[in-house]
Amino acid sequence: MATIEDVAKAAGVSASTVSYVLSGKRSISAPTRRRVEQAIATLGYRPHAGARALASARTEVIGLMIPLRSGIDVPVIMQFAGGVVTRAREHAHDVLLLTQDDLEGLERATNGSMVDALVVMDVEADDARIPILTRSRQPSVLVGLPRDASGLSCVDLDFEAAGRLAAQHLAELGHRQVAMLGAPPEVVDRHTSYVDRVMRGFAQAAPEHGLDAQVVACPGAPAEVARVVDELLAEAPGTSGLFVHNERALPHVLSRLRDAGRSVPEDVSVVALCPEDVALAQQVPMTAIDLPAATIGSLAVDIVMSRLDGGQHAETRLLTPVLTTRGSTARR
Repeated sequence: MATIEDVAKAAGVSASTVSYVLSGKRSISAPTRRRVEQAIATLGYRPHAGARALASARTEVIGLMIPLRSGIDVPVIMQFAGGVVTRAREHAHDVLLLTQDDLEGLERATNGSMVDALVVMDVEADDARIPILTRSRQPSVLVGLPRDASGLSCVDLDFEAAGRLAAQHLAELGHRQVAMLGAPPEVVDRHTSYVDRVMRGFAQAAPEHGLDAQVVACPGAPAEVARVVDELLAEAPGTSGLFVHNERALPHVLSRLRDAGRSVPEDVSVVALCPEDVALAQQVPMTAIDLPAATIGSLAVDIVMSRLDGGQHAETRLLTPVLTTRGSTARR
């Protein structure tokens, strides 16, 4: 395996000159740079990752913080993570997954030299991690929108607009009694940012469109989903439109409606908020507002890399929700 000294000898320069060509820390004449680059290519030299990190004062690692809390949908979370990892590799960075649900883990990451930057998920309305992130030397981006986003970089779907869009769509189809089956109770109780926003959007838009609406937290386990659906139909038997924002519960909601003799979409129209693959995998292809998880993950990396390179220090990007009509909704 070629060494930096081998490259220097082949190019007729010092090892320090080779190092400067690799790091860009000093200006090297074009002829000398070309000789060094030719020697590197001929010898197949690959700088040691640790040496590159020392030369650039970077680890070339992005920390991805995903606390594995109760109630989260791991397959969907992994779509976000996939977007982060794929785009990080395009920026020649690796990803360190941080799954601790405690502040100590974040303190270790920000106080040490483990990562160049952080992408933080499962953001709460009043997130206890924000004070640590704001004083950290590493730039960070939140996948989510806390109550106070001042001075923070955030990226997410516009969940409040998504809730409004679902209510509008059901109203335009002629439904008047509707309900939203939302995230599990423990996720609602944590005031997870996206949950608060989508529930608020739906609840506020419903009366504006003449809808009689309920908003109900929904667990993901089949028996609990059945209980929630049964209670809803018993209390509001005229319910003809459902908005489901719970990927784990969605197939069980459809099954329970069928068992209760309610056909989709003839008796009940169902709108989902979920990734496209989840919408298409159901027993009835879902009319759905797409959750572009991989795209959001990619954007988070682009924002944090821009900050690493001295770009804008605080920005919020909320993606406009898009609803695709399929077989689960029908006009009344």
